[in-house]
Amino acid sequence: MKIFITGISTDVGKTITSAIVTEALEADYWKPIQAGDLDQSDSHKIKSYLSNLKTKIHPNSYALNTPASPHLAAEIDGIVIDIQKITEPETQNHLVIEGAGGLFVPLNKTETIADLIKPDYKVIVVSRHYLGSINHTLLTIEALQHRNIKVAGIIFSGDENPATESLILNKTGVKMIGRIQEEPYFDKNVIAEYADLFREKLLNLDQ
Repeated sequence: MKIFITGISTDVGKTITSAIVTEALEADYWKPIQAGDLDQSDSHKIKSYLSNLKTKIHPNSYALNTPASPHLAAEIDGIVIDIQKITEPETQNHLVIEGAGGLFVPLNKTETIADLIKPDYKVIVVSRHYLGSINHTLLTIEALQHRNIKVAGIIFSGDENPATESLILNKTGVKMIGRIQEEPYFDKNVIAEYADLFREKLLNLDQ
């Protein structure tokens, strides 16, 4: 499987979700574009969270110095992101691909994160509860469906909000893979516990 992790906004829990999914499937991990924090990037964080010995973490296609939207970070670095140079790594393993920010974060003047999603990718949407999150979640899922991209599942991040969750699930028909609670911290043990919880549903995303 190739699983693309996208969020309804920035800082909603994509990297933690990516770590859990990667650990659950002992998958490879790839973040095509990293903007900022290159010494403590999302790839570094993923590595620190994993317990399994099978995962390979593939290098970014673009590693940009400024913590900003990729198009702006690239401009500051004096380059233009060329989507043709973002080449999916070859692997015989499952592959978890983490986006940057939300679906329509710009990469350059014409393309966005959504343009990285290929037809054979299974997309998981990460939704975190905040004022406006229902709108952002529904817009994200509708945009994916408009592009004929199937949403394989949704993972909620943060404290339970039954009214919000039931509305989103009923309106979209997307299945819930699980919820990542507001934990005091995340480490290898916590990630492994969630991996055990989510594994069965992740292995059956098509069903």
